This record gives sequence, structure tokens and C-alpha cells, in this order.
Amino acid sequence: MNTPVQIPDEEVDVQYRRILRETEQGGYHLNPDVAFSKALIHGIMVNEQRYGYGACPCRLAVNDRAADLDIICPCDYRDPDLLQYGACYCALYVSNAVFQGVQPVPVVPERRPPQDQRQKPAQHRVPSGLPFPVWRCRVCGYLCAREGPPEICPVCRASKDRFEKFF
Repeated sequence: MNTPVQIPDEEVDVQYRRILRETEQGGYHLNPDVAFSKALIHGIMVNEQRYGYGACPCRLAVNDRAADLDIICPCDYRDPDLLQYGACYCALYVSNAVFQGVQPVPVVPERRPPQDQRQKPAQHRVPSGLPFPVWRCRVCGYLCAREGPPEICPVCRASKDRFEKFF
């Protein structure tokens, strides 16, 4: 029998402040309902302890990082959801209109395809003449040309394994 993961409120508060700071530096907004945001962050922290990675708490993780890579927060679907609906699926991240109270927090439909319809990240060949491959962050779209992807995306803070070869 699994024992429930216990995370002290103080640790959630520290993580909330860190994520808030990084989010604002990156030009994004967290949901202005602080208690709601902290509850989601608590769920991410529980998943981090459970699986070793911070899977979205509103989705079912399968305890396989490679299979869950697209739902590690911030997930691959955050930006398309923000553009189309004004919030991501779990509503941790919201648009400026939602943040300012001009638009209510919307209900966002699940964008993640069923497991049997998910595609593996594309592996592109480096066009001749380029000295390095170009790596693309699957979360925010950041591009860099170098031998390998950066350890952490400088824009959205996604880990190295969230990058794919773009060229």
C-alpha cells in the first residue's frame, strides 16, 4: 500500500515563489488565485516525489518519463492553450486578460492526443553547411544551434530532454 506523499506548506510556498518569479521573468502569468495555484504546485511536487518528474497534476502520468515528457510542467500544450483559450489545461498559467480579470478563467479541453495517437519527436537531419544541429524546446519554441541542447531552456526552464533536433 502506497503512503500519501506529505509536502509541508512551507515547501509549497517556496516553490510557488520560485515559479512565480520565473514565470513573470519569462513573460507569463500564474493564475491570480494564489490558493488554486499553490494547490496545483503541490500536485506537481507530489508527482515529482512519486515519479521523479513534475507531471501535470490534472493528467494521468504513467511513471515513464519518456511517455510523460509532453505533460511535464510547463507542458508542451501550455502555449497553444494560452493562445486559443487564455489558460492552460490545468489553469496554472493564464493569459494577461485572465490575469487582469478582464476575461474569466476558461474551461480548456484536453489537447493531448490519446496515447496510441501520440507521435515521437521528429528527428531532422542537419542541412549541409550548418556547423551544428539546431535544437528546439518543445515547450516554448526556443531555438539554439550547438552540439547538444542546453541543460535548461533559458526561456521556460524546461529540462534538456524537452528539446528535439529541429535541423
